[in-house]
Amino acid sequence: MKELFDKASLQCSKVVTRAYSTSFSTGIYFLDKEFKNPIYAIYGFVRFADEIVDTFHQYKKKDLLKEFKDDTYKAIEEKISLNPILNSFQWVVNKYKIPLELIELFLKSMEMDLEMVNHDNVSLDDYILGSAEVVGLMCLKVFVRGDENNYASLKPSAMKLGSAFQKINFLRDLKDDYKIMGRTYFPDVDYETFNDTTKRKLEEDILIDFQDGFSGIKRLPKSSRFGVYVAYKYYFKLFKKIKKTPAKQLIQSRIRVSNSLKLLILLTSYFRNKLNLL
Repeated sequence: MKELFDKASLQCSKVVTRAYSTSFSTGIYFLDKEFKNPIYAIYGFVRFADEIVDTFHQYKKKDLLKEFKDDTYKAIEEKISLNPILNSFQWVVNKYKIPLELIELFLKSMEMDLEMVNHDNVSLDDYILGSAEVVGLMCLKVFVRGDENNYASLKPSAMKLGSAFQKINFLRDLKDDYKIMGRTYFPDVDYETFNDTTKRKLEEDILIDFQDGFSGIKRLPKSSRFGVYVAYKYYFKLFKKIKKTPAKQLIQSRIRVSNSLKLLILLTSYFRNKLNLL
């Protein structure tokens, strides 16, 4: 029966999430039970698309992404896919009425990674919108349970939080993006002469996104607020570590948050949330 297939599909999305991101897995763990599978389904979908453009270099990535895109829309329309990741994703799209526009913007950003190497201000905004901000909006659709007024109210903050997370990823992954992938995300930044002054300007922009995003976290329903807050605290700690790292060192190594520090973040976040100190 299909219920068993759907259950197995969601388990696949959960496995993918846990394999690729301990930080997001931890955040999902602290969501209300009703939200866990939908967010696993969204993350599994975006993770697979990202893998196509970032790691499958020995394969025809453009063809693979096109096939993945076609299969995605087919799964949503037919409400089933033999690809368990897409079967889970179509379920959450149809259940929570996630607009196809968000999915299209996301897949467009993945296509940009196949072709574009150096971004300008316009293309960077488009890329961040598709690769991060709309993913936050997909999750927000789940969190508000169909409340369109609440969605509209929280939408700007959700987009800013997604933007902050993505820009942190850019700084964290400078070495791999530039030296291995040949990508330059930040406009007018010469990584060969990347210095602390340039880095501080980028950090000032990220801090504004963080502040705007956090204002939305405080207004989320309690059922999702703590899980999102944990992810926020993890990324903000990563941001602070990056701020303390000299520019020349940042381009030579990938900054990480240790498991012990993640545990401390989790514990302090739990008590702040419990005491309503967000």
